[in-house]
Amino acid sequence: MSSKIQSVRGFRDLLPPESERTAALEALARAALARYGFRELRLPTVENHELFVKSTGETTDIVEKEMFAFEDAGGRRLALRPEGTPGAVRAFLQHSLSQGGPACKLYYVGSMFRAERPQAGRYREFEQIGAETLGNPHPAADVESILALKAVFDAAGLEGRVKLRLNNLGCDEDPSCRPGFRARLKEYLSAREAELCESCRRRVGRNPLRALDCKADGPRLAADAPRLEPCAACAAHVGTVSRALSAEGCAHVYPDANLVRGLDYYTRTVFEFTAAGVGAQDALAGGGRYDGLVGSMGGPATPAVGWALGVERTLMAALAADPEGAALRRAMPAEKPDVFVALQGRGDEADAAGMRLLEAVRRAGLRAAGGLFASSLKAQMREANRCGARFVAILGEEELKSGACTLKDMTGGAERRVALDEVAAAARAA
Repeated sequence: MSSKIQSVRGFRDLLPPESERTAALEALARAALARYGFRELRLPTVENHELFVKSTGETTDIVEKEMFAFEDAGGRRLALRPEGTPGAVRAFLQHSLSQGGPACKLYYVGSMFRAERPQAGRYREFEQIGAETLGNPHPAADVESILALKAVFDAAGLEGRVKLRLNNLGCDEDPSCRPGFRARLKEYLSAREAELCESCRRRVGRNPLRALDCKADGPRLAADAPRLEPCAACAAHVGTVSRALSAEGCAHVYPDANLVRGLDYYTRTVFEFTAAGVGAQDALAGGGRYDGLVGSMGGPATPAVGWALGVERTLMAALAADPEGAALRRAMPAEKPDVFVALQGRGDEADAAGMRLLEAVRRAGLRAAGGLFASSLKAQMREANRCGARFVAILGEEELKSGACTLKDMTGGAERRVALDEVAAAARAA
């Protein structure tokens, strides 16, 4: 006997009610982001491998260890997208979206793929909701982007339950800013090279900042590693962002000099939202400003800021805060039928009448279910109880002749005769 085929480790089926909670969070995010003027971008799942090497950085964990890369039948080197920002920037350039106005505001929803070790809330296929603002250099763009992300958390029932960590990564334009910091950090790490993990030793010469983001070395180095001393422009920019966030009600803003983020393209503002209830790795979302990325990908110099939210981890946090998931449930479709159609007696005529009534109720915008598969009225009533139907419309031979049905209120048990074309209105009025 052949063994059953199972899903691949790190990949999973999304079953109800989790699939419905996921759709609810997506709906809440779409509504929140629309209020902030973002428009949806649908990205392809497969991109050229070079896109992520050029944008994300050769020394990142994503490129070095985690990317699902492959060669297709035509010999092209491709990859399943590990994150959304490079694809969004590629689409921005490929379709000349800068011509639509001084600032382009996009969001995306979709699966990302990374060959990480599966753990609670972290899978090899996972969903992200991300938002990008391209073309606006002002600190207000950072503030608006972060507030839009906070609005998603608020809508999901996490208002007041998330913390915002904020840091300044400086810029490369002023030699005294990040270039000076990188040189000091390289010297510091070189003196301790024997203590570093293999990945960090390899990165010291090319990108020493990666060591601060290393899961093995980062926490140990954070205590006495050199700190960035931002130039006046970077200090003013991030200072404006911090003050504006506080003024707009982000009470839980925490400066964190150890926050680096795991990607090479960030400049100036970087941020991360964390919450309880998702384990030791408590980050739900993060992002920052990436003013040099568009230029590095062959486009004109374009200021930009964006973020990505982990859907699975956000749902974990929302349910930890409220096990009933009230905020999510309000955005979910009703699970219980408004009307259950039960047949007393079978035959082609009865079956056809039952199906007509089911479709009439559904066309009226209500949920309807039927027991057309069951042989007895008693079995159909048991099924109506099991699925929690509010009303049962009973169709027997007498009802078919009169053009009416017996409508039973399953809450109190009351029954009344209702014309077939009035069933939906009667259920809606209850």
